[in-house]
Amino acid sequence: MTYPVRLSLLSGFELVIDGDAVHVPTSSQRVLAFLGLHIRPQPRTQVARSLWREATDQRAIANLRAALWKLHVIRERVIVARKDQLSLCGEVSVDLAEVLQRARELLDISCAGGTDQPAAPAELLDLLSRDVLPHWDEDWVVIERERVRQLRIHAIEALSVRLRRQGWHAEAVEAGLAAVAADPLRESAQRVLIEAHLAEGNAADARRQFESFRDLLWRDLAIRPTPALDALMARR
Repeated sequence: MTYPVRLSLLSGFELVIDGDAVHVPTSSQRVLAFLGLHIRPQPRTQVARSLWREATDQRAIANLRAALWKLHVIRERVIVARKDQLSLCGEVSVDLAEVLQRARELLDISCAGGTDQPAAPAELLDLLSRDVLPHWDEDWVVIERERVRQLRIHAIEALSVRLRRQGWHAEAVEAGLAAVAADPLRESAQRVLIEAHLAEGNAADARRQFESFRDLLWRDLAIRPTPALDALMARR
């Protein structure tokens, strides 16, 4: 489905209306991003206080009014402004919402024991590998970015397992590598990558990955891999 208005929050901010990228002032970007990160309508005071935490309530509300005014003619295309609440218009699609939906679908299927081949795994992996507004450092972004990152990594791990069980070994390895790249110290990510190597018959690659992880874990955290991962490698 093609949407006339699309808000992108993955890998960076972009607003596209009727196929054209629209310039949005920084303060207005922050308002749109905040609403895009929250499904439900948000109280105006909550939006203002979250975006301008150092300001008084009166100044924060004034800053919010100014940011909304700067949207000019496109405001009615992107924001529903009620007396006490703000939300994105229903016609605005948000790429983050698609990522969350696809990730939860993968995890639901994984929990149910599904093994069907996911459609367009390369496209799905690319979607799941993107961070939320990676260069924004405000608290309300950082918190949401980490929440989404955890969900994304779980979904990538589930994708690797499904691909491996279907015999798509190269794709399973690629997904495992993406999970490891997202968090090199995460043992569950390392495990799905090692299992993908083993399923493909590449015991040497699996051994190298295990030893690299073991050394990294000891160097950075002074801990060892779990006995379960040791046992997996001991059987090879």
